[in-house]
Amino acid sequence: MKSETAAAFSLLSAQAVRDRAHRMLTIGLGDGLPNFRIDLRRLDEAVDLVVQTTRQNYPSFAIPFHSRWRHFVFNGVDRWAALARKTNWRDRAAGARAAFDLAIVSVLLDAGAGPQWHYRDAATGHNVGRSEGLALASLDMFSRGAFSSNPDEPLQADAEGLMRLSDQAVAMGLQVSDANPLVGMSGRADLLRHLGALVAANADIFGREDKPRPGGLFDHFAALAGEREIPAATVLAELLRHFGSIWPSRLTLGGVPLGDCWRHPSLQTADAANELVPLHKLSQWLAYSLIEPLQGAGIAVTDLDGLTGLAEYRNGGLFIDTGVLALRDTADAARLHDIASALVVEWRALTVALLDRLAEAMRDRLKMDDRSLPLAKVLEGGTWSAGRIVAKRLRSDGSPPLKIVSDGTVF
Repeated sequence: MKSETAAAFSLLSAQAVRDRAHRMLTIGLGDGLPNFRIDLRRLDEAVDLVVQTTRQNYPSFAIPFHSRWRHFVFNGVDRWAALARKTNWRDRAAGARAAFDLAIVSVLLDAGAGPQWHYRDAATGHNVGRSEGLALASLDMFSRGAFSSNPDEPLQADAEGLMRLSDQAVAMGLQVSDANPLVGMSGRADLLRHLGALVAANADIFGREDKPRPGGLFDHFAALAGEREIPAATVLAELLRHFGSIWPSRLTLGGVPLGDCWRHPSLQTADAANELVPLHKLSQWLAYSLIEPLQGAGIAVTDLDGLTGLAEYRNGGLFIDTGVLALRDTADAARLHDIASALVVEWRALTVALLDRLAEAMRDRLKMDDRSLPLAKVLEGGTWSAGRIVAKRLRSDGSPPLKIVSDGTVF
């Protein structure tokens, strides 16, 4: 049997997410799961909706990658690109570090906001909710130097600036108030402070070419990219390895923090990782979001489908709302569920496996392959938007089909 430490490290990869998610799907197809039934006959309906949504969003099928950078484009204006054009970094690496800083901080703030919160955009006067609102808020905070300890270098996040962030400063930046509540507000602020402490304590990784900062991870990746290329799965593995300790109150195995990894009684294995289901949603969202800064600095990211789909409520909601997944107990739709509950873990794992099935079916339908239509484009085209559309069609507030108690650090 593997040691606990070896078993733990085996869970810190995209392949582990995919393998265990597909095992969950196999159990479900045998009608062996406690919370969901699966009807693959309804998958065509989900594919239809995703293809239709993709054609509407990207008529020429010139689909960008699913990443945080899409949310910095608002009302047709790419705000990060506009800001970057006005900034004279000394070289491409300096610009990449800044982009890494922004992506990392913004993604860590990007768990589900809840239906009540919105961000009032000063440039347009629009109220923007959910992930897009959090993106604009984090970009505005970044541009004002909210995460920097150096007033002369506002476009950065650094260890000192992150560690000194107060709940009040984050709440102010995100416009949180009693009348504008944000789910898991303090959890988000804690996560950024933990990030700052981690970066400060690991200057060999995060401070190779500058003071310790999250964007210093770019230099680590550049060192790994011997031939100026790096597999997407390696990007994720390094994120999981180096950011694992920032996540609050999660499972550990052999002293190794497991991040977005949970227990489910149906997933039996013969090693120390028995019942453990890795999902790594925010870490994979971050891995997808680091692809473009790496490419912009001349480092190719290969094998994009080495990552998995994201186990979050828009993708997962798509499968419930199109009937691919059905609750065994329909009353569960009205109940509150903890993020660690078997029902939520089951739903999220099935989402990952079903996204692979949907991507295959979509490529067959469109006569494309995984190079022309990688999962990163299926998600962007795609499943996330389709999940939002069908949610709005079925529920006036566009809420997901399940009610999740979140601490602001998962989704």
